[in-house]
Amino acid sequence: MLSELGSLGTIREYYEQSESTLRRIISTNDYENLTSMRARSLGETSWDSWWLSFLHGGFPNYLSGKTRTIRSIDLFSSVGGLSLGVSQAALALGYKVSSQLAVDLDEDALATYRANFNPSMTVNKSVRSLVDFQVLGDSDSAALAYQPIALEEAGEVGAGVDIIMGGPPCQGHSSLNNHTRGKDVRNDLYLTLPALAIALNSRTVIIENVPRVVLDHGKVVKSSIKVLEDAGYFVTHGVLSADDFGWPQTRSRHFLIASKSAAPIEISDAPTLFGREARPLSWLLNDLESKYDPDSIFDSVPTLSAENQKRIAWLFENDAYDLANHIRPDCHKDGHTYPSVYGRLKSDKPSPTITTGYQSPGRGRYVHPNQPRVLTSHEAARIQGFPDNFIFDTSGEKRLQRSHLQKWIGDAVPSILGYVAGLIALQTLN
Repeated sequence: MLSELGSLGTIREYYEQSESTLRRIISTNDYENLTSMRARSLGETSWDSWWLSFLHGGFPNYLSGKTRTIRSIDLFSSVGGLSLGVSQAALALGYKVSSQLAVDLDEDALATYRANFNPSMTVNKSVRSLVDFQVLGDSDSAALAYQPIALEEAGEVGAGVDIIMGGPPCQGHSSLNNHTRGKDVRNDLYLTLPALAIALNSRTVIIENVPRVVLDHGKVVKSSIKVLEDAGYFVTHGVLSADDFGWPQTRSRHFLIASKSAAPIEISDAPTLFGREARPLSWLLNDLESKYDPDSIFDSVPTLSAENQKRIAWLFENDAYDLANHIRPDCHKDGHTYPSVYGRLKSDKPSPTITTGYQSPGRGRYVHPNQPRVLTSHEAARIQGFPDNFIFDTSGEKRLQRSHLQKWIGDAVPSILGYVAGLIALQTLN
């Protein structure tokens, strides 16, 4: 059965299924690429089967059409959530990604990145140290004081990189940050991405952040657009929501996508191109309920306080999804700001945004829909779009901690969003 996801005259995406073979066809005005994958799980449609098989460890294979290797750099990489989605988009378009450089302040995260993406170099220091630049003014008056210069390891990569991507620290913009939101010094790190892209003459750029980044006091999005356009890039930006593309999570991220080759598809058109009805959470999690393993930090949950255990038990005893006022902590009673806190997930609905607090019921709606506990890291990773064969534990003699997994998984970009952003950006290379 052939099913078309959507078309806007520039790119079409099809999925088809026959017995144990899945196929994905990407077609534009002048070329077509075909990838296939062995079905590891069958869904209601060929799209369902493809992405479920991917999450269960299936690996797409390139079959026909144009192909070449593209060179990538991932800044603020963490374990590579954005690279994961972009690499799948590259494969769909007939490219093989060669990771040249990954940069992050978390050395443990970089070890995980190396295990999954085999980059030529990883750098455990501030991205700001890798490019010399200065932006004068802001918003529509922003301008580079001089041509940015790639330094140290970034300079070793050389000019002509195909894609630079990254998600600068977003805590300064987060709606959960009520103190310095919009004025946080970390927000200026956003500008390092367009600066390094210009220094290395990167053909495409993807920058992701929280939706509130557009409200930044320093106007980093508008400033980035201005300096990129001045350097000859075509730019589009906007918010993508995972549930608009069939994913069972309502997580939204702001993307800025730039290309020197051609004007990319407008981000606002992406739901028309690739959109579909969001799947229920059960689509992702049902098979994991039997895999709970108290001896594995990946497939188990931490021991909660007696109070929180009592709250979770109340939800199941009363077949409830929101905690009653009388059993909430005092700070969450009577008109509390976040009603989903201590809430139970619904199997037939998408998950709310996964954050680093997914194993604490007091930090969001993270109680499992069918079992009296919070989510395991395995379940949270699935919701974020990490496949089962993604390697998280590279610790060797150093024991992997729950806090590592919570940070890496909770801060990640859902792979479906990286995939859509990657299609928009990399399609311009043709």
